[in-house]
Amino acid sequence: MRSVLITGLDVGSTRTRAVIGEYVRDYRRPEVRVLGIGSTPTVGVRKDVITDLDAATECIRGAVSEAEVMAGVRVDRAYVGIAGDHVAVERSSGVVAVAAEEVVPSDVDRVNAVAQAVPLPYDRELLHAIPQDYRVDNQGGIQDPVGMSGTRLETELCLVTGCSAIVGNLTRAVEKAGYRVQDRVLEPLAAARAVLAEDERELGAALIDIGAASTGLSLYYEGKIRDLAVLPFGGSAITSDLIRGLSVPFAEASAIKETHGAAHPRAVDPAEKVNLPATNGRVRVVARQYVAELIEQRLRNMFLQIRRRLSIICAPGSLGAGIVVTGGVTATPGIGHLAGECLDAPVRIGIPYEGLRGLADLVARPSFATAAGLALHGADYFIDTGEGASTVASGVVTRMGAWLKEFF
Repeated sequence: MRSVLITGLDVGSTRTRAVIGEYVRDYRRPEVRVLGIGSTPTVGVRKDVITDLDAATECIRGAVSEAEVMAGVRVDRAYVGIAGDHVAVERSSGVVAVAAEEVVPSDVDRVNAVAQAVPLPYDRELLHAIPQDYRVDNQGGIQDPVGMSGTRLETELCLVTGCSAIVGNLTRAVEKAGYRVQDRVLEPLAAARAVLAEDERELGAALIDIGAASTGLSLYYEGKIRDLAVLPFGGSAITSDLIRGLSVPFAEASAIKETHGAAHPRAVDPAEKVNLPATNGRVRVVARQYVAELIEQRLRNMFLQIRRRLSIICAPGSLGAGIVVTGGVTATPGIGHLAGECLDAPVRIGIPYEGLRGLADLVARPSFATAAGLALHGADYFIDTGEGASTVASGVVTRMGAWLKEFF
């Protein structure tokens, strides 16, 4: 027997995470049995941009190797997440004449190719071309036009592009670590695959993926992605506020955020204190409420910016399933309540669960939403094409192959 393995790799600004799963054949929707996970502190990446190729390579190798050891397998490729404010999203339309009496798949391919044929600047490359609705003889709102009668087929694509240098450096770091980049996926799309249910996509939902350096925003309605955006702020802005507000170094500010952070000062015991690094031999102590105030101010500002963006791209009341917030920053206690207050909509914290089996509890954290979603994206691609996965023999053959690879 041979196992079909899918690897998702999320190279963040603070941590690098990997998820290795086995594709599970399911007639309804692809599923992934989680076999192993890895997580290492990221070095050599700043604001989602690689600044030290060798350091980033070691982080990637460490995270994937950790997942391989837990899973007891070796993989040779990964689906890699792309994030950062270098990502741009634009719309492009196309129109073709239908060759026969009804629309056939080749007509759909042609109209998508026409809409995708947009000249890009030399320093940009295409990451995704996502079809929106189709129109057949001016009849709109069609999701799958194949088989319909008509003479004219139109479509609109959502084109996602990234900086060639930034994407290329990430690709090189993964390859130097010993793995092939099977595909590059925008992280908000990957996270949505893991945390949004199908009925939420149908009713209308917005996903907010708050990373360390940037925040991804994706909007779904009637089962399709309707808008995408990458906003230039994230958890590192909170850390910067703590550095200035508490006069502490970066490492100490990060530790305070993780261990004493809260999004609502009113939910913190007024008597609780936080010890700060001594200055000139003097021990410093501040109220935890003050730490929470600094965090709340920054988060409130972030959510209000997101609200303004949502007011532009969707009508009030169109999000029937509300808003889902995910990403590492959502570990902050009280953030869901604050998000609902600022966004004036129902909010839940997004935890990876869609289509996951096996050791799914290991990734049942918002911080693993992107890595788990990348693995699920790989399963989707495999069921469509039969390609894009690491295929290894099970049992003794697997162990012997891993030993030979390590030896030679």
